[in-house]
Amino acid sequence: MGKGASEPIPFAGSQLGATRHVCAFFRNADEEYRVLLPFIQDGFESGDRAFHIVDPKLRNEHLRRLASAGIDVAVVERNGQLRLHDWNDTYFRHGHFDQHAMLALIEAELQEGAGQGFRLSRAIGHVAWALEDRPDVQDVVEFEARLNYILPRYKDPIICVYDLARFGAAILVDMLRTHPMVIIGGILQENPFFVPPDEFLRDLSERRGATGR
Repeated sequence: MGKGASEPIPFAGSQLGATRHVCAFFRNADEEYRVLLPFIQDGFESGDRAFHIVDPKLRNEHLRRLASAGIDVAVVERNGQLRLHDWNDTYFRHGHFDQHAMLALIEAELQEGAGQGFRLSRAIGHVAWALEDRPDVQDVVEFEARLNYILPRYKDPIICVYDLARFGAAILVDMLRTHPMVIIGGILQENPFFVPPDEFLRDLSERRGATGR
């Protein structure tokens, strides 16, 4: 099935090594898919599994973009290589955002992919749901930090997609601090601003205490 799970993965003008929790900042959808489609296509060609979470309103657009890259969507869905979900059956499947339930879901998906014999699950999650007026979406920052307790136990890449045009500076800074790898300007790089989860969560708790939240 191609490259071994521990080998570097070509991605965004660089190589994704052992650390695979990535914050991907894009200015628009065209830039996003220009960077992500080669990574997605390489995954299918390597026999990897894809686990994508998208805006329910953009599900068909996502499939169209995959098809435009020459990916036979019907085949990869039928053979189990593509698991496409939207926000409502993942982040909001309980009617609100439950960060601990979502952490468990992600880990279950990674384990399921391995149990099905896939070398890797390449996960891509669009995070614009955090801008919606729904209960507990403010926990997204804590959720991203806590992912760093889980993901080092796996070799699967997790790409968290953020639209620079829609998110405010404060939350983007926190997102930067919760991801050890980052894509900025279409290039993957090690993130010098990453803060280990213990330290970040302690800082977040102090900030919330100071503001009464």
